[in-house]
Amino acid sequence: MNRWQIGDVTITRFIELETLSKGTFVLPEATLENVKRDAAALMPHFCDENGRVRMSVHALVVESKGKRIVVDTCIGNDKRREAPAWNMLQTSFLSDLEKGGFAPNSINFVFCTHLHVDHVGWNTRLVDGRWVPTFTKARYLIGRTEWNHWSEEESSFVKDPIDDSVRPIVDAGLADLVEPQERITDEVWLESTPGHTPGHLSVRISSRGADAVITGDLMHHPIQCIHPEWNCGFDSIPDQARTTRRAFLERYADQPVLVIGTHFATPTAGHIVKDGSAWRFKV
Repeated sequence: MNRWQIGDVTITRFIELETLSKGTFVLPEATLENVKRDAAALMPHFCDENGRVRMSVHALVVESKGKRIVVDTCIGNDKRREAPAWNMLQTSFLSDLEKGGFAPNSINFVFCTHLHVDHVGWNTRLVDGRWVPTFTKARYLIGRTEWNHWSEEESSFVKDPIDDSVRPIVDAGLADLVEPQERITDEVWLESTPGHTPGHLSVRISSRGADAVITGDLMHHPIQCIHPEWNCGFDSIPDQARTTRRAFLERYADQPVLVIGTHFATPTAGHIVKDGSAWRFKV
């Protein structure tokens, strides 16, 4: 569990999975050979000497103005998934959340940066053979563009998590469709960062002169600071994803803004610094 203080805002990280593996499942160009070339800038936190990358699936709980906001809800237990490593998981994520002081019924908002499988899973849990909302007292915030796009999708990669992790929330009347720039509190708001998906949103935090941003999947790994042209294999709009990523790097480079990567392994948070014609992630 990591925790950061941004002015009056507290952000706590809860890990579902951390992995060390060849990165090409997510980043096709992150071969062992290519990653080893940049290992000096990434070790020890984000890769090993053999070129394997460290990545994480985690949720972030943002506490602001008396509200508790869960950002992205990972993969979830008991869910049939195409990726073998994610299929029918049985993790301690929910009990870890409770042990950390965040009982599900204490959460006020759940925000999904986008609707891919590893960002919506704990929206629901299996009870008596039915998928029911996990955070029963929360409003679930979903980008309107994102929902309109994926709710009609027929491919199982997206349809399965929509059907078991998003549609039950909508059917229960707990979902609010939101627009870019939506403010969750005075200190926490959304930023449009499309490309990975059509309605992808990141999260900005500002409090008492301190600033942070939660990336979502506009980047999956710090190596994309060095190589912003490297796309994720699951980017919906590849050219837009590159444009968004480069704009993000230019906007936050050499600024006192803590960048919290949604799939960045421990220590997860750091700063973007300009490095020649590219950038690097400094922890």
